[in-house]
Amino acid sequence: MGPVFRSRSKEEQSATVQVTADQPKQPRDPQAPKGRPTPKRSEATAQRRALAKTPTDRKAATRQAREARRADLARQREALANGDERYLPVRDKGPVRRFARDYVDSRYSVAEFFLPLAVLILILSMINRGAFQTYVLLAWMIVILAIVLNSAVTGFGLKRALKQKFPDENTRGAVAYAIMRTLQMRRLRLPKPKVARGERP
Repeated sequence: MGPVFRSRSKEEQSATVQVTADQPKQPRDPQAPKGRPTPKRSEATAQRRALAKTPTDRKAATRQAREARRADLARQREALANGDERYLPVRDKGPVRRFARDYVDSRYSVAEFFLPLAVLILILSMINRGAFQTYVLLAWMIVILAIVLNSAVTGFGLKRALKQKFPDENTRGAVAYAIMRTLQMRRLRLPKPKVARGERP
């Protein structure tokens, strides 16, 4: 009985060796997780290409960015009309700039009448009558001087008011911002005026 068992054992070992030899030995992919079969080369290449591909479409991304910009501009235009602080441009945001606007809008200024006065003086200058041209030039110089003086008074007054109202805030650029606003006619100012003439800001 002993030889029979030994012969069977040898036959089983040789069969196992034959089966193992018939199967091609594949090297393990270092990127394959342990405990799982190594993927075929074609599958691994396809996976790497899929990962390397950019997931977003450039045209779609550009279109979305353009639409977002349009939406932002539309919100800014609406905010300039109704004074919504959330969507105002950066130059108009904040309590300091709002106070500067109210300070200007609550007063009359010579500068806001510059455009109609300039048109009137231009029309009068077309009248070619000796001494009349001198008067027109004098009127033009008076308007310019009045605008400069009025802007200086407004600037000094606003600077003093800002120091009292916002002693710890950065008010840089607020005076120049207000002076530029005085050059616009009240009805054309943006953001729209929120205070009436004579009302305290």
